[in-house]
Amino acid sequence: MRLQLTKRGDYAVRSMLALVDADGSLVTGEHIARSTGVPRSFLPQVMGDLVHAGLVVGLQGRLGGYRLAQEADTISLLAIVEAVEGDSRRMSCILRGGSCGAQGRHCRVHDAFFAGQDALLNVLASATLGRLARTRGDGADPR
Repeated sequence: MRLQLTKRGDYAVRSMLALVDADGSLVTGEHIARSTGVPRSFLPQVMGDLVHAGLVVGLQGRLGGYRLAQEADTISLLAIVEAVEGDSRRMSCILRGGSCGAQGRHCRVHDAFFAGQDALLNVLASATLGRLARTRGDGADPR
């Protein structure tokens, strides 16, 4: 079993962390791309999704750029990922790849996998951008 973000999800998380590091200042797409390693050609798509989700404010023009639309402590990792990847909840059977519940019954592993999914989504929902930004990278929170 593999848990992995798409490139789009990865780029969104890195871009949002760059905006947190800017501490409310307007940040150009060029700066985000340079500081995060996100390809410049892909950045507008990712940032557009984040703007559409209400997580980022985007200002166009020569003096334009991006900034967080909300306080970092109110933005969850789940919200960032779902802004660019869509709903994270798996609705199909883990074994069959289709509908689970033929004849009114679920497969034998349904409850275990869906409980695991719920646990993961709860962790991602409780991990805020602000808290992630304060983490040193070794898993420790410097507070």
